[in-house]
Amino acid sequence: MAENNNPTTEWTAERVAALGLVTDLVTAAAILRLSRSSAYELAKAGQFPVPLLRAGRRYRVPVAALLDVLHLRPPARLDPAAEASVDHYREISRTAPQSPATPEEPSDE
Repeated sequence: MAENNNPTTEWTAERVAALGLVTDLVTAAAILRLSRSSAYELAKAGQFPVPLLRAGRRYRVPVAALLDVLHLRPPARLDPAAEASVDHYREISRTAPQSPATPEEPSDE
């Protein structure tokens, strides 16, 4: 984690998104170019620039909120789904050739 908090670390949208769903307060502070002490003071006062999650005595920062506050978009998904989504079942079943063994879908009439 020491690399993440290095003040010379360049944070890109891809690097921030690669942190996962949440990160710790110190890493979020480094991304926002805040000192550790300032981050904790802001968090305690309820004024940290992004919404925080509290887990016991620890703060967690949603990565999506960091990306939003920095006006960065998460990287596009590069591996599109190989199979059709269930949301498109009716559309696909209407265009696919029907085999004799497949029962007809009941009509809405």
